[in-house]
Amino acid sequence: MYLLHLGACVISYWLFAYKNSLLAAHQRSDLANKADLAVRTLQYLIQAGLLVGFRNYYWYLLAALGAQILTNLCTALVAQKNYPDYVPKGQVEEQTRQKIRGKIKDLFTSRVGVVIVNSADTLVISAFLGLTVLAVYQNYYYIVTSVIGLVGVLFTSTLAGIGNSLLTESRGKNYADFCKFTLLIAWIAGLCTCCLLCLLQPFMKLWIGEAGILPGQIVICLCVYYFIYEFNQLFNAYKDAAGIWHRDRFRTLTTAGVNLVLNLLLVKPMGLYGVILSTVVATVIVGMPWLIHNLFTTLFDGEDRQSYLGKLVFYGSVTFLNCMLTDRVCSQIPVEGIRELLERALVCLLVSNGIFLLCYGGRKDFRALLAMGKRFLPEIPHDKATSGNDRSAEETTKFADYGKAGAFYEDCSSGNRVCGIVHGSSAGPES
Repeated sequence: MYLLHLGACVISYWLFAYKNSLLAAHQRSDLANKADLAVRTLQYLIQAGLLVGFRNYYWYLLAALGAQILTNLCTALVAQKNYPDYVPKGQVEEQTRQKIRGKIKDLFTSRVGVVIVNSADTLVISAFLGLTVLAVYQNYYYIVTSVIGLVGVLFTSTLAGIGNSLLTESRGKNYADFCKFTLLIAWIAGLCTCCLLCLLQPFMKLWIGEAGILPGQIVICLCVYYFIYEFNQLFNAYKDAAGIWHRDRFRTLTTAGVNLVLNLLLVKPMGLYGVILSTVVATVIVGMPWLIHNLFTTLFDGEDRQSYLGKLVFYGSVTFLNCMLTDRVCSQIPVEGIRELLERALVCLLVSNGIFLLCYGGRKDFRALLAMGKRFLPEIPHDKATSGNDRSAEETTKFADYGKAGAFYEDCSSGNRVCGIVHGSSAGPES
């Protein structure tokens, strides 16, 4: 049984798994997601039939293994169909191999720390508080991670674009984009935090019942954890896009160590509160300042750091105020059940977006973000005869500048430069 579980995990890294990088680099992960959705739907239907028909868990695991193989094959076919010109052949120079090995080692060290941080809470809760408390906590944590997964699509889809912009644009342009992205995450994460605060308890009552409800203070701790986590994801997205894993290799391990020590110190006197808050404290005190320091010494100008930290404090304060007001309004709803959940959700959407629009609407980053969003809307032509020629000449000039791209950037961990290769054909004016 263990070997079947292991095989389903390992096969995701083999059997044409490298084809995924083509889709990710071209920002077409949606193609891989569609293939994965189709295969997973088929997998779950087959697994349900096998459990009902044979009542044998081995058949269930074999179906998962087969589905993973089919997912890899489908992704490889989609990548081959859309990008047939990319064919792996030839040998990589030894110097390039050594650089790749070094980056893989640094990335591995970083990932180990992430796994420890995410696993420490579960281990400490099961060891000191028991499996019953862990089961109830995992129900809440499952909802939080589901929201994290939804927002994570935004980071995954923009990762290649961020990397391309870091290579082709100036520091000032990249910092301006970083500030716009920060405001976008503050709005989305703030809205989701408010929804978690006001909707999580009523939803758990409908789903599990009163027996599986945790105190409201735990929900507040989880909301703080979620809000901090989303901003940390933003910083990690820029770190991964720039490839600054060497300077970041010990950060996650240090954060994991502090988190584990705080878990062990706080779990007995504070219980579940101490376990959740230890992760928040370790991230805010160790992980995020370290990561922000790496970004502003490698990608952005150091003098902009203080103003950016001020923005983070402002966004956090607005979110705190929004959560207090929205929760106060939701507490006045007299009904219960599904109607209560729906009315609370409506209040969260209206009050939160209204407060964010009032607080953020006059800011420069909001206007820039709004202007960037308008570029994705269909353009209404005013004068087809002249505007078409003007746009054509303008676009020709823009793309001529990007034809100069093609330089190799050194490992940014050794200085203030970004690593990677950019070709003129792949760089665009709106990257």
